[in-house]
Amino acid sequence: MTIKTGDLLPEGVLNECLEFDPASGCPLNPQTRNVLEEIKGKKIVIFAVPGAFTPTCSIKHLPGYVSHYDELKAKGVDEIWCLAVNDAFVLAAWGREQKAGGKVRLLADGSATYVKSLGLELDLVAKGMGVRSQRFALIVDNGVVTYLGVEAPSKFEVSNVEAVLAAL
Repeated sequence: MTIKTGDLLPEGVLNECLEFDPASGCPLNPQTRNVLEEIKGKKIVIFAVPGAFTPTCSIKHLPGYVSHYDELKAKGVDEIWCLAVNDAFVLAAWGREQKAGGKVRLLADGSATYVKSLGLELDLVAKGMGVRSQRFALIVDNGVVTYLGVEAPSKFEVSNVEAVLAAL
């Protein structure tokens, strides 16, 4: 069953790398994050992408949230999360490349467990990408979903930062 407006976010864990090896530049020490603990008492925008370093995700989706960070904060958003079915090392490297540090948290759902609990997984096995996340955005206020925008195939209209800003 797909999550909907008014629902509480389900329990789950995601992974995040915030450290980099000074010599190699490689991300280090992924940390497990409990979703319910992380969202408690906060207004959070969560947007999900099918994959790090993919075209729409790298050219439009993540950069939009990075560049509109101040506007989102001005509308009362405490944190912005980017969720992807990649490992935490890949997301950390992608976030560094996209200059997302301090603005957008890159949270990994490496086995698609969390997106499956949301009912928002995307089967891309036939395209050689495995199970991924649909492209979507959520506004979550103290655990309750107040906005859900799930993109139709090949669309980028309801999960972009402009749609989220309009919904705040």
